Order: sequence, then structure tokens, then C-alpha cells
Amino acid sequence: MSKQQMTEMLKGTLEGVVLATVAVQPAYGYEITARLREQGFADIVEGTVYALLIRIEQRGFVDVEKVPSEKGPPRKVYSLNAAGSEYLDEFWKTWSFLSQRIEQLHHHTETTNDKGQ
Repeated sequence: MSKQQMTEMLKGTLEGVVLATVAVQPAYGYEITARLREQGFADIVEGTVYALLIRIEQRGFVDVEKVPSEKGPPRKVYSLNAAGSEYLDEFWKTWSFLSQRIEQLHHHTETTNDKGQ
């Protein structure tokens, strides 16, 4: 699997993936990155997650609570709010629709290629 291709495909879905992660349990940026890596998204860069969190916050999909940190400034803990939950529902519907169509296309392509051999 090409790292470049994976990065390109993830760009359009990462916002939903981050929201889904926060929906499970509120978290701060580094925790979100660590959870994504645990889920197999090993190449995700922390800076990308932080940029997404800023955008998600600006779009009003999360509530942010500043929590004191043992080291340094307070951490921003993100939790999914009603608008974010609505967006996430739409994300999953869209994902389901697209993945079904892509799987059909993949199956059709494999079947066609098998017949040609």
C-alpha cells in the first residue's frame, strides 16, 4: 500500500474519523493522535490532527474545556456536541454509501478481470 495514496484518501475522511474518536470519549490533541495510531492509523501526524481540531472547533462540532496540565499550559479537551453528532451521523451515512459503491465496483472489476484470463 502506497503511503502517498493512503494520505490522499484519508484527507477527505479524517475529520469524521477524529469526530468518531472524540465521540467515544472526550480527549485532548495528543490523546486523539495516540488513539488513532492504536487503531492502525500509524502515519497520522500530530500537526494534522491539531489543524483538524481547530477547524472542527471553528465549525462548532465540539465543545472545548480547558483542563489544567501537570506540565505547561492547560489542555484543550474536545467533546462531541449535538452539531458534531449530527455531522458524524451524516459522515457515517455518506461513508456507508461510498464504501458500498466502491466495493461493488471492486467486485465487478475483479469478476471482469477473472473472466478475461
